[in-house]
Amino acid sequence: MKNYSKPDILITGMGVTSAVGQGKDAFKEALMEGRHAFGIMKRPGRQKQSSFIGAEIPDLLYPEQISKRLIRTASFSAHAAAVTICEAWEEAKLHQVDPERIGLVIGGSNFQQRELIETYTAYKDREQHIRPTYGLSFMDSDVCGVCTEQFGIKGFAYTLGGASASGQMAILQAIQAVQCGQVDICIAVGALMDLSYWECQAFRALGAMGSDRYADAPTMACRPFDKNRDGFIYGEACGAVVIERSDSALRRQVTPYAVVAGWAVGMDGNRNPNPSYEGEVRVIKNALAQAGVLPRQIDYINPHGTGSLVGDETELKVLKDCGLSHAYLNATKSIIGHGLSAAGAVEFIATLLQMEASQLHPARNLEEPMDSSFNWVKGQAVVHPVKYALKLSMGFGGVNTCICMEKYETNT
Repeated sequence: MKNYSKPDILITGMGVTSAVGQGKDAFKEALMEGRHAFGIMKRPGRQKQSSFIGAEIPDLLYPEQISKRLIRTASFSAHAAAVTICEAWEEAKLHQVDPERIGLVIGGSNFQQRELIETYTAYKDREQHIRPTYGLSFMDSDVCGVCTEQFGIKGFAYTLGGASASGQMAILQAIQAVQCGQVDICIAVGALMDLSYWECQAFRALGAMGSDRYADAPTMACRPFDKNRDGFIYGEACGAVVIERSDSALRRQVTPYAVVAGWAVGMDGNRNPNPSYEGEVRVIKNALAQAGVLPRQIDYINPHGTGSLVGDETELKVLKDCGLSHAYLNATKSIIGHGLSAAGAVEFIATLLQMEASQLHPARNLEEPMDSSFNWVKGQAVVHPVKYALKLSMGFGGVNTCICMEKYETNT
């Protein structure tokens, strides 16, 4: 059996909501089949004489535990967080835990923009009639309020912004909270970034969001690491993971997915959106050093891989120079799109599911890889056991993060 003399940091539950499926089983099935949901976005507030491409959640499925009263005036992001946490909560048996020993970190900031634009539009000529609950819901912290009330969490709760690395930053903060004993269990959430047409237009003007090249072929637009990429394609998503020490998990007899073996975060000292070779190299090396793992031991890498012209190029150079070009590589965003604040958490979950299944999902639209020397997973899923995996997540403003995971084994 696992040696508990030195408690490990474990992942013991997960919840996921995406455009390709809600719940880990539906999500995993879509990943392995390479099934996407890309098209011209139709959610109110996303278009204004425009035709932005993305992937939108068809309909949220609400577990019976979710309070209709509580979420009636909550934002779409809050709805997604509540239903996503619910799956992770049930899997990790958190009803058995003292609520004062549970914490919550929600990764993301300014993630309710479409909801705000829709409210401004609806009340622009009758401001005096605005619903009083807007005084709560316009703040991202209201998502913490909704979720802590729904689940009775009484440890701590806060939001944390790290741009597109927010989801993984939330995981890192949750790890540290558990490691230092602030709480016994911490839930990390990558919040659904609810873009309005304002943000879509700004991302296009910045040159970050595609796609001019595939404007008439939305299914072809999202293509990380392909020579014909022209920017990221947005995808609605939310992910939640439960983090705790091995002694805590043993008491409740829950089966972990993985051990968090090493991690690192580092800033570039740069406000701008451009990636940093040095910053990415630094976090990879630091995470591997903390894990005590050599580059050659890494079996699989889930990269940041957005489809950015400069970002993808930098990331591949970093991986090659860190001695990681042997590891299998795919791009979860090619199937689900870029969840922005949610991306790091949802792709962390995708990594765990692939480790559990010993199967790697395909990469869509990888027709002409930028560098053919890498060990790409292309159009078909690949059976491959994974003991060690890396998850990379980067964000505007010079945020670099890396987590090294080790598959949990019941026997040592």
